Amino acid sequence: MKKFFNVFLFFYAMTFSFSQDFVKVEGTNFKLKNKSYSFIGTNFWYGFNLGSLGEGGDRSRLIKELDSLQSIGVNNLRIMAASEGPDDAPWRMSPTLQKSPGVYNEELLDGLDFLIAEMGKRNMFAVVCLNNFWHWSGGMSQYVSWANNNRNIPYPPPQEGGDWGTYMKFTSQFYSDDKAIALFNNHVRFILNRENPYTNLRYNQDPTIMSWELGNEPYAMSIPEVYKEWINTTAKLIKGLAPSQLVTIGGEGNTNNSNFTNNNLLLDGNSDYIDYLTIHIWIQNWDWYNPQEPKETFSKALKKAKKYIKEHSKIAKKLNKPLVLEEFGIARDNNNYDPSASIIYRDLYYKKIFEIVLRSIKRGTPLKGANFWAWGGFGRPDVPKAFWKINDDFIGDPPHEAQGWYSVYDKDISTLQIIKLYNELIMFELEEK
Repeated sequence: MKKFFNVFLFFYAMTFSFSQDFVKVEGTNFKLKNKSYSFIGTNFWYGFNLGSLGEGGDRSRLIKELDSLQSIGVNNLRIMAASEGPDDAPWRMSPTLQKSPGVYNEELLDGLDFLIAEMGKRNMFAVVCLNNFWHWSGGMSQYVSWANNNRNIPYPPPQEGGDWGTYMKFTSQFYSDDKAIALFNNHVRFILNRENPYTNLRYNQDPTIMSWELGNEPYAMSIPEVYKEWINTTAKLIKGLAPSQLVTIGGEGNTNNSNFTNNNLLLDGNSDYIDYLTIHIWIQNWDWYNPQEPKETFSKALKKAKKYIKEHSKIAKKLNKPLVLEEFGIARDNNNYDPSASIIYRDLYYKKIFEIVLRSIKRGTPLKGANFWAWGGFGRPDVPKAFWKINDDFIGDPPHEAQGWYSVYDKDISTLQIIKLYNELIMFELEEK
């Protein structure tokens, strides 16, 4: 009887998979049920931590967050399915999913299962990030450390004496370290082949998962050819495991400092296994915008952001692939980290960015979506502008950043209204086509 039941579950899962619609790509368009799909979504990297029944979890909050996002039309969430290293490592989300190579926190795996299942119930789609150039989830630097039996990761600021360049050069060793890559590929296979007990589907069979990202903001640094080869071989691996789902890099594009990072989206994205392109824009981090001098700097920063989008849209058109602005954000007015601080310029910036997305959809140009950074929802910083510590609420700002910087909360009503409005306008535009 048990054997028969297991066989029944297998065929039920396969039938469910094939009867549902995966998001597909046709030229510079996303397609869902033979109709165009575009979106205003968000980054919700800590979702699987909330889904856990163990340390750091808050399943009731997760349900509230998903319901709140659904109420403003958000149906696309960029999430993490990876965090690596010991739980006591500095500047990273904790507890971690993979404590040591191949050793997983079962409660967090269950949290990831639950998150994806609950998203599916709400007709949401997941963009799933599998690695990270930055240390706040462990990521590539942790794989390099594991591969070389060396825990001495040269953390950047806010680590005392930390240097960004030193960290980035250390982390970029990942692309040429066969052992580090092998450890990561094991994780890829483990996650994509995992069966979700809440859906009875393997992850690589689940239409809720729109796409897999190779990593968050990977930089080529001094080895662009090696980096490009890593993109192609890793994307090929994922496509072989999940042929019905999309694959993308997860990067910033050509970056604000391309002479240092050596990223080239035209070359990096020109792989048969990369389905669509992504960019990130950080007007404050890149010193385009000063929130304490908004009248002097906002208009110029917006102009540069528009130029960045336009340049990458041309690349996407040349490669005949869709483009998504999957990270952008702006501080509260006057760079105030308090959740009650005003958000006049944030609202203005969101309107301007969403208008660019809407215009692109209307004109049929490659930009087809945006995910703002990041959803803080019902969470709040323990102390605004302090750094995250274990037992603090997860919000939109990762542990290595001062808490409250870019988070959008459930009480930011004016911002939520803008997000809802533009999701409605996009939906209307898609229905008209």
